[in-house]
Amino acid sequence: MANVERVTVSLPNDLVRDIDRRVKNRSRFIAEAVRRELDRRRREELRRSLENPHPESREFSEPGFEEWSRGLPDEDAAALVDSSLGKAVEWAPGSGWVEDPE
Repeated sequence: MANVERVTVSLPNDLVRDIDRRVKNRSRFIAEAVRRELDRRRREELRRSLENPHPESREFSEPGFEEWSRGLPDEDAAALVDSSLGKAVEWAPGSGWVEDPE
């Protein structure tokens, strides 16, 4: 069994009865539900971050990407990106990443 920590939570009686009617292991069910909710919130935070990036994101990300890509062997660099897929985007200050107008 993985490391566990006992916690006490209060739930409405009808919710506990509903859980107990459907599952044998209440703790496992609640742990899975909490994991799903935390994952959902992480995805939502990432989505909001991508829609409204911090103004300094480009300043910090582009030099790091350039440094990383310089370390790639020339013959492998083209294999990493298929330029025929996806849409071209560009950074628009105040708007974030937008589709390239070309």
